[in-house]
Amino acid sequence: MLEVHGLTIDLGHRVLVRDASFQVAPGEKVALVGPNGAGKTTLLRTIAGELEPTSGRILLPTTYGWLRQDVQAAPDDAAKIGIDHILAGRDTAAVAAELELALAEMSALSPNGDGQHQNGAANNKNGLDRAVKRYGILEERFSTLGGYQAEAEARRIAAGVGLDDDVLTRRVGVLSGGQRRRLELARLLYAGGELLILDEPTNHLDLDAKAWVMQFLRSSRSAVLVVSHDIALLDNAIDRVIAIDGGILDLYKGTYTRYLEQRTAREAQRARDDRLRNQEMARLSATASRFRGGNQTMARKAKNLDRRVERLAAEGGVPRPRRRPFPKVKWPDPPRAGDVVLVAEGLAKSYGETPVFDDVSFTVERGDTLLILGLNGAGKTTLLRIVAGLLPADEGEIRFGANVGLGFYAQEHEDIRPGVSVLDHMRERADIPDTDLRSVIGHFGLTGEAALQDAGTLSGGEKTKLALARLIVSRSNLLILDEPTNNLDTASREAVLGALQRYAGTIIVVSHDAEFVLGLAPDRVIVMPDGDLLSFDESALELVELA
Repeated sequence: MLEVHGLTIDLGHRVLVRDASFQVAPGEKVALVGPNGAGKTTLLRTIAGELEPTSGRILLPTTYGWLRQDVQAAPDDAAKIGIDHILAGRDTAAVAAELELALAEMSALSPNGDGQHQNGAANNKNGLDRAVKRYGILEERFSTLGGYQAEAEARRIAAGVGLDDDVLTRRVGVLSGGQRRRLELARLLYAGGELLILDEPTNHLDLDAKAWVMQFLRSSRSAVLVVSHDIALLDNAIDRVIAIDGGILDLYKGTYTRYLEQRTAREAQRARDDRLRNQEMARLSATASRFRGGNQTMARKAKNLDRRVERLAAEGGVPRPRRRPFPKVKWPDPPRAGDVVLVAEGLAKSYGETPVFDDVSFTVERGDTLLILGLNGAGKTTLLRIVAGLLPADEGEIRFGANVGLGFYAQEHEDIRPGVSVLDHMRERADIPDTDLRSVIGHFGLTGEAALQDAGTLSGGEKTKLALARLIVSRSNLLILDEPTNNLDTASREAVLGALQRYAGTIIVVSHDAEFVLGLAPDRVIVMPDGDLLSFDESALELVELA
């Protein structure tokens, strides 16, 4: 069981969590929800032991797993192949390594062909007997732990999250960010534990993999504490919701949809209670005012009434934060590019002997919005990175038109640096007044003190918003966007969509978000890996959700 008692978490001048207490029972599935920047990821990191709370106690079960939002390959893991990285999640991997050593020791101590031991010493037989006995003990333990079924189970889980055998034979260090995240998810699900702490587990997953993960979590014996913007996951795999906003945690039973219904009812009840409380406070204050200036008895009554007003005010508790509407911002128009923004001819890319795509050609004109579609592994992100100049093509070429300035949004947020404030990140991209820069980041929900916050302390969703805001003000007239709505809540997704709808340049985008794609209204679609160029219509949304 996870137990949290009196937890307070401060981040600079912000109180992200204030005196929170809750439990996650064995086998219970709990979602942590709230707007971007409310502190969901920080709370998970604190529970997982990565951050120290300001105050309070956290009691974790003996075994637990932690899936971070941003997965980086550790130096020791980078050289491992994918399947070995997954298998290392259980004790069977360590026992298997001991078995190999015991087998090597037995081989070294075995007699040679003429009946003599390899080192000629009589006591080698005793050593061999001990080695055989040790091997037998290890083999029995390996079998009891399910070691002989381990690889088959690991491959089943890997396939469930969308990793094929080719990925499992590659070194972890050469995998893409999305592949590393799926690999880490597979390792965590394979390892199991009494508690799984998951931050956006369905990012980078296609529709089939999301459905598989939902079923896995629903049927798992492990307790689950999850942050996700995937409504289907929250409605199908969880029992309870913890909502965080303004430092306050509220607990709700049931699915995410049920939580929304209960939250609406609670807010309506709070509004009624506040209205009645304010009316009573006004009535008591008016009565106290009439008593003031009278005799001693009247003055005492006025004082008593003032105390009642103070108690009623205290009953209102900590004011609930109100969602601010996004400010209307006039985006700086990028410089005008030529009529033809880029021409791609005969592009091809392989990784080793594995081809990704071949002979892909297309032309992008000024003002186009081009959507790249395809199943996982079809080469969508690879194509984007080639266009952005971050990867070389094996064959073919890209020619840019006149006056083209390119801006690239990557899922990994490589350009967001710790130790540099949000506002300084914006100043790097645009020489415009700070008030205008604050208006832009305010549109994306980074308001007030958040402008001065160390960008390294932002949540994944907040980093997404900062990275997109930087692109908007950079005066790039060609935006290359790889999954720009990952990690965003509904309000933030609408803010990003609104910004891109008013953007006057050219956009090339990869997205799994059908609602976002529909609002963006692409002109054309490239279907990978074949590179077919088609006009966009709503039938393409089916492939968006499958991709």
